[in-house]
Amino acid sequence: MESLRSVRRSKEEKKLLRRQIKTSHTLLKHEGINTVSHPTKHLVVSNGGLGNGVSRESLLEVLKEGGTVESLLTPPAKPYAFVTYSSIEACQNAYTFLNGRALQCQEQSVTLYFSYVEKVDGERSVSCALPPGLLVLEDFVSPEEELQLLHAVNWTPYTDDVTVQKALKHRRVKHYGYEFRYDNNNVDKDKPLPGGLPAECDALLQRCLDDGHISVLPDQLTVNQYQSGQGIPPHVDTHSAFEDTILSLSLGAKTVMDFKHPDGRSVAVVLPERSLLVMKGESRYLWTHGITPRKFDVVPVLEAGGSGVMTSDLSNLTLSRRGTRISLTFRKICQTPCNCAYPSACDSQRLPSPPTVPVAEGDACRLESQYVHQVYEEISSHFSSTRHSPWPQVRDFLLSLPPGSVLADIGCGNGKYLGINPKVMSVGCDRSANLVQICTERGHEGFVSDALSVPLRSGSCDACISIAVIHHFSTQERRQAAVRELIRLLKVGGRALIYVWAMEQEYNNQKSKYLKERTTGTSMENGKELKTEENKSNQPEKHDRMSSDMKCTEDGFGNVTQPRIHVHTNRTAFLSQDLLVPWHLKGNADKNKGATSSSTDVPVDNTSQRPVFHRYYHVFQQGELEEMCFGVAGVKVLRSYHDQGNWCAELEKTHYTSSKDGIAQEKV
Repeated sequence: MESLRSVRRSKEEKKLLRRQIKTSHTLLKHEGINTVSHPTKHLVVSNGGLGNGVSRESLLEVLKEGGTVESLLTPPAKPYAFVTYSSIEACQNAYTFLNGRALQCQEQSVTLYFSYVEKVDGERSVSCALPPGLLVLEDFVSPEEELQLLHAVNWTPYTDDVTVQKALKHRRVKHYGYEFRYDNNNVDKDKPLPGGLPAECDALLQRCLDDGHISVLPDQLTVNQYQSGQGIPPHVDTHSAFEDTILSLSLGAKTVMDFKHPDGRSVAVVLPERSLLVMKGESRYLWTHGITPRKFDVVPVLEAGGSGVMTSDLSNLTLSRRGTRISLTFRKICQTPCNCAYPSACDSQRLPSPPTVPVAEGDACRLESQYVHQVYEEISSHFSSTRHSPWPQVRDFLLSLPPGSVLADIGCGNGKYLGINPKVMSVGCDRSANLVQICTERGHEGFVSDALSVPLRSGSCDACISIAVIHHFSTQERRQAAVRELIRLLKVGGRALIYVWAMEQEYNNQKSKYLKERTTGTSMENGKELKTEENKSNQPEKHDRMSSDMKCTEDGFGNVTQPRIHVHTNRTAFLSQDLLVPWHLKGNADKNKGATSSSTDVPVDNTSQRPVFHRYYHVFQQGELEEMCFGVAGVKVLRSYHDQGNWCAELEKTHYTSSKDGIAQEKV
């Protein structure tokens, strides 16, 4: 009998060892966690993570059987945890006696497997900031007020004229003041519901007004009832339907609301019972907010206090079972089109039919005519007033030219670079007649010309510059043709400097001046179509970074359709390479000489009544400019670099080539 028990025990030990080895391989492969065979003070506990539904409290109770626990780190959504004991002996004790322990947790049984690790990274504790304009106010109402408000919402199914009640796929909703229509993501502004908001809300709203959280009283209320396990997909409340500030009161239970920025940043915000969530500005207009459908949330432990931002302090997280939560969302109906600073997320400002990325030459010419050439003619005076400081590295290039050199500035704009080096002979050209006129009025030599066909003799220039020009061409072929034209103008040994806008506005952990100059009310914007309201909970959620509008797709006949070009928000990072950048015209529009008739079709800022123009850009990814230049015959890249949000390349013409090699015929 003793020998049988020994054999059985040996089999169990071998089975446990196999499981330990397997979990160690899994940790290394998927998480990059290296386990070791010798004893240490630290263990990784496989299957003991919050992602397995194991709460911090349940796991800690088991771990204490091994000895004194110094720290326990529980990464959110991970199937493992890290424990550090007070001594190697205590850790060995836990490793020996707790390995293979079955733990009953959240109506399921999990088996814990322990492995030694050399150290635990305690520097993972990084607090996230709340989205700009977001505020969480704990205990905003008392328990007595909570009961009063809950009783004011009658969920008895009956039809009346005072409220509208609906049962959606994932929750129940009730509307007061105005009905929010989930078929068109808006409200019937000319059909208010009789009775207004419940009188029980008056004191709450007056307090919000007195405390400065709102400037006007809301006139629309949506009540949502979430059972445990229910949620709502990420969305942005329709801009044109509601004014800026949105209030949301959590009653009955707490939850975690996920806020996500279009650049990928996300913040999980704990909304305690009886707390008030205030969304203004960027957090209201740009960040999506939603609640993941699940029965347990990862939250900070109660002893640590903390609500609001979900920190990534791994020693301060546990699981919280969801209860039935009622949210009261108060909003003010917007009676005029929205004029926020986030156009691509704004249904009032979004172009009715965004253009597509062109393929054919004719389509490219039409796109550039409408979204480049005509725009610069319209905004020339205002644009020129903002272009006065030369970029230092461009200045250095110009000052390095020998006296008597011939310089051509292709795309010279208002001519700000033509007078940098008075010892060279400079001439500029630009597609905009209005900008060329400003250039000549300043005493510079300039003429109107397309950058693809410059009427100068081949090999006539010692240097050429193309600063912030080539990114306005809408196809790869036209962008490369612009480089060829620069090289055609150069003598052998002549140099060219090219600047194009970079997709990487943050490079080597440094933000460009473009991003640093963000002003209040501006923020990152995605080129995608955002889910605009709560009815998206009845549709499958998209997890890809760009919407289908940003990808080549097939129509019903199997034909490939080109991606749409969407409006970008100024002073923010780029998420797509082809985009339309708004220009809000300031000053007297009449000063912009030669205004075209297209100005009557230009969107207007609803507050200032100033037109908003959209300029096409193709922002370059790292390496794209050099690769394009390598494809041009007779040229070598002397250097390439990143300068304040631009990719830059300095080229040298090595030899003359024939027109067959891609160099245009000499122009007379």
